[in-house]
Amino acid sequence: MASSVASVRETLDRIQGEYQQLPGLRLTMAQVQRLWRLDRNMCRAILAALVDARYLSLASDGTFVRSQPS
Repeated sequence: MASSVASVRETLDRIQGEYQQLPGLRLTMAQVQRLWRLDRNMCRAILAALVDARYLSLASDGTFVRSQPS
């Protein structure tokens, strides 16, 4: 269990790192799945966590973009 939690944390960190390095990055859920080799449920959970944390936003075109700091 601990290794799966660590794996999720590593994936969150990698995704945040990519969005931090590439501020204009816009990816669909399918693109996130392919890029980080995630299954659909894990991808949804990770993206939901990043949106809930207000790190990412879901744009009207269906892409996930880095949220603007308030």
